[in-house]
Amino acid sequence: MTENDPSPAKPRPAAASPKLPWKTRISVAALSAVTDLCRRSNGSLNRSLLSLLDVRSPASATPVRGVRTADVTVDSSRNLWFRLFVPSSGESLPVIVFFHGGGFAFLSPDSRIYNAVCSRICRKTQALVLSVNYRRSPEHRYPAPYEDGADVLRFLDGNGLATADAAAAGLADLSSCFLAGDSAGANIVHHVGRRWAAGAWERIRLAGMVLIQPFFGGEERTEAEIRLAKAPLLSMERTDWMWRAFLPEGADRDHEAANPFGPRAEGELEAALPEAMVVVGGFDLLQDWQMRYYEGLRARGKAARLVEYPEAIHAFYFFPEIKESAIVLEEIKGFIDGLRLFPQRNCLSLRLAADENRDDGMDGVYSFVLSAGEKDVKDWALSHGAACHRPKPHCSVEA
Repeated sequence: MTENDPSPAKPRPAAASPKLPWKTRISVAALSAVTDLCRRSNGSLNRSLLSLLDVRSPASATPVRGVRTADVTVDSSRNLWFRLFVPSSGESLPVIVFFHGGGFAFLSPDSRIYNAVCSRICRKTQALVLSVNYRRSPEHRYPAPYEDGADVLRFLDGNGLATADAAAAGLADLSSCFLAGDSAGANIVHHVGRRWAAGAWERIRLAGMVLIQPFFGGEERTEAEIRLAKAPLLSMERTDWMWRAFLPEGADRDHEAANPFGPRAEGELEAALPEAMVVVGGFDLLQDWQMRYYEGLRARGKAARLVEYPEAIHAFYFFPEIKESAIVLEEIKGFIDGLRLFPQRNCLSLRLAADENRDDGMDGVYSFVLSAGEKDVKDWALSHGAACHRPKPHCSVEA
């Protein structure tokens, strides 16, 4: 992992091809086959065949391994709903609004693979997870999933969860809300985050964004795209089809939806856009675009941290038998714990770096925990060389 490094090295794998467990290889081959069987060269998708091949998991009011699930409708006219994941214990829980991957075209919250992924996230982070069923391409192109994601936030901001699931609403801490997603879902995270940052909200405070191997691109063919053109699960030929199916008719991959900091990007990033965690894998052909996104955030003054797994393929987190799939959950938990506001200690940690040349008598390293309301003290600390620092999970920092 490289955190807050302005010039990170690329996550180069040690081997020419990934070393995957046999179980993973079979799963990757099956997922690739489903994708290829269902998409057509004319840009359409065989939804009937896909519905037969996409194995679904029903919601369960009875907790399964400590997590109960329920499906909540937001707008039935466009089939906008989310699967709610609730841990069996805890109170005042952070809220993760999750967007699944699948190139904007495939899979859904009740797909077995995403039901399992979100259950693991819920258990590890002890958060409420809302996995959004957004409209998919090619039937619904840009900006449909971005609009759906923003409308789920409006549903929460309007206290819709209280009507749909009062027990879950009683646990939800909307002042510690996070957007998270993988692949195309991570792309949605960025664009929904910008919509939140540009709006006015009563209840929801976005504390952070988790972008796992985000699906970005451009007209340029990057070194990683060429080197990994036939990478497992996500090949260059498949990504090209997905962009054609999603972007507006006549648009190319430098459209801002695909290339957020590219030549056609419009406007500055909103001041309120929260801190981002960007996950990159060394066997993911999208890695160069993901690194550019991270570097683009940093260049625009946005807080961002980079998490790299040099041996990881695209969608490695699907497979519990891959060791990095457990490690990334720990990283997500640490990110959320470090950014959320705890009702019992609404605070910010500040660290003063050592400086032997100080003339104010403070020549050591000091850590402070300040309440969010102590603006004057916070401003003083920052003006004296403090850097924002949040303690790692399970570590306490006291004044």
